[in-house]
Amino acid sequence: MGCGRVGSTLAHILEDRGHTVAVIDQDPEAFRRLRPSFKGDRVTGMGFDRDVLARAGIERADGFAAVSSGDNSNIIAARVARETFAVRQVAARIYDPRRAEVYERLGIPTVATVRWTADQMLRKLLPGGAEPLWRDATGKLVLTQVSVSPKWIGEPVKLAEASAGARVAYIDRLGEAIVPQPGTVLQEGDVVHVIAKESELDRVLAGFAKRDGSEH
Repeated sequence: MGCGRVGSTLAHILEDRGHTVAVIDQDPEAFRRLRPSFKGDRVTGMGFDRDVLARAGIERADGFAAVSSGDNSNIIAARVARETFAVRQVAARIYDPRRAEVYERLGIPTVATVRWTADQMLRKLLPGGAEPLWRDATGKLVLTQVSVSPKWIGEPVKLAEASAGARVAYIDRLGEAIVPQPGTVLQEGDVVHVIAKESELDRVLAGFAKRDGSEH
C-alpha cells in the first residue's frame, strides 16, 4: 500500500525476485512511478478498505507492506491485513518513532522513516530471503535474520539453537537488541538473527522455521 518512492522501489525489487505484486494507492497518478514493464496489479483506492484489499488479492498474499505517507493509514491497513485476512508477513512504515513500540506490541513490525532502507523492509516481508547482514572475510560465515516458527514462542532460545544447529547472535525485541542469556525465552514479535556457516544456511533456516516437537 502506497506507491511513493518507497512503495515503487519495493514493488520493483520484489518483482525482480520472482514475486507477484499488487500496488494500492488512492491517487492513480502515483502509479507513474512504476516502470512501464511492471507486470503487477495497480489498484486505486484506500489501502485499509477491505474491498480494495480484496481486489488487490490480499486473500492470496504472503506479505503486505503499508508504506503510504500516513502513519494512521499504514497501521490500520497493516492491522486489517494481519487480523482480518491473516497475512503472515506484515510491516508498516512509521514516521513517528514514538509510536513504533506501540505498534510492535500489536505484533506488527515497523520501519521508522529515519532509518528506512529497502533492505530493512524486505527483511520484514521476506525473513531469510534478504542478503545476509554480514559475511566474514572468507565468505564462509554469515549473520542473517531467520524466520521463526510460532511453535517456538515461549520456548528457550537454547532449545531452538540446538534444533537448528546455529547460535543466535541477538534478538531484536520491540526495537531493542538483546543478547540471549541461558534463560531467555522466545517471545512473539522477536526478530532473530543467527551466526552460521553459509554452506549450512538452508538447514539452519529450516530448523527455525519449523518445529516437529521432537526436541523434548
